[in-house]
Amino acid sequence: MNLKNIRFMIVTFVHIVVIEEHIGDFIRATVENHTESVKEPGNLRFDILQDAANSAKFVLYEAYESEEASAAHKNTSHYLAWREKVAGWMAQPRQGIKHTIVYPTDPSKW
Repeated sequence: MNLKNIRFMIVTFVHIVVIEEHIGDFIRATVENHTESVKEPGNLRFDILQDAANSAKFVLYEAYESEEASAAHKNTSHYLAWREKVAGWMAQPRQGIKHTIVYPTDPSKW
């Protein structure tokens, strides 16, 4: 495999712990954000995951074709509205951890 020709795509795992009484509100708001995020240029995936053992814990799996596409997401009106809406529902600050996609390198496989 020639690594010089690989275009590295970006995945961010956003870890979120929600105050229990706001779990339903959080899910609804995050689904709205998802619906618009998957329409963004360069978006490969935007998954909402809920911990099977602790329903207050979530992971957003956000995959973008490039760092630029990932950064552009944070300037969209739907993201900014989501961020403001859910801020008071979090039990602790959310944590985003960036990764580069090693494989598959073909965006059509996503």
